Amino acid sequence: MGFGWAKPVPVNPHAFRNPRRGEILVAAAGPASNVFLAIVAAILLRLMIMSPIGGNLGGAVVTLLISIASVNLYLAFFNLIPIPPLDGSRILSALLPVRYAAKYEAVEKYGMTVVFALIVIGGLIGFSFMSMIVVPPARLILSLLLGVGF
Repeated sequence: MGFGWAKPVPVNPHAFRNPRRGEILVAAAGPASNVFLAIVAAILLRLMIMSPIGGNLGGAVVTLLISIASVNLYLAFFNLIPIPPLDGSRILSALLPVRYAAKYEAVEKYGMTVVFALIVIGGLIGFSFMSMIVVPPARLILSLLLGVGF
């Protein structure tokens, strides 16, 4: 397993009745599935805590469910960053006027380089650009789902 091994799903936009809307729906499906998994983990956690046997299951299950919810929210918000080839760039591209979308899509070949550069530069200067973008909304949603502050 390695970073960036996920490959884009081949999609034929001409198969959609409304290609731009279809692109948005396809791009939003990944982050939406991450949010769905986070919600399921949060519901299971709440049910477990409320059940009479919940206390007997131990902290490991609680930690696991919180981790599942957290990681999925981080992935969802990371994927919504509008840097190609992330899903957020597909959504933004479909929302832009066609002439601007074509120019925006032309920079896709540099997208992963930009993402890596932000991560590396952030590590070198001790400032995480990604944490600044991804962590606040993920923690907000996580605290709403779990009913506690994070």
